[in-house]
Amino acid sequence: MKISTKGRYALRLMLDLALEENQIVRLKDVARRQEISMKYLEQIISVFQKCGYVKSLRGPGGGYMLAKKPKEYTVGMILRQIEGSLAPVACLEDEENSCSRSRECVTLRFWQMLYEAINGVVDQVTLEDLVEWEKEIRGTADYSI
Repeated sequence: MKISTKGRYALRLMLDLALEENQIVRLKDVARRQEISMKYLEQIISVFQKCGYVKSLRGPGGGYMLAKKPKEYTVGMILRQIEGSLAPVACLEDEENSCSRSRECVTLRFWQMLYEAINGVVDQVTLEDLVEWEKEIRGTADYSI
């Protein structure tokens, strides 16, 4: 499993919005701070609007904000919206496991363990955690961009 550039940028976008909790954030400002093109951010924010992860305000002073509190978003939720399944192999992507070799596939057990480990990490870490880690890096408990 390899997270795409779009997935990495999506996480940075959501973190940026989380750092400005309860404030409208202009996409232009996110692009500047995160060094991501506006075109890329527009594609990503569109996905998050459609699934209800962000709210938008149009017009002068408009922008975006999280629809919920940072603690209510996991990294897994965010990545799955952009990346789809985080399964390391295709045979784990469908619940019925329609692979004809699944009964005698010894490696399937390993792939399932890896998939569970991935999900265990991405579903445990929240945007709130990332905000706290950002504050630790910046050396302040009252960090805002």
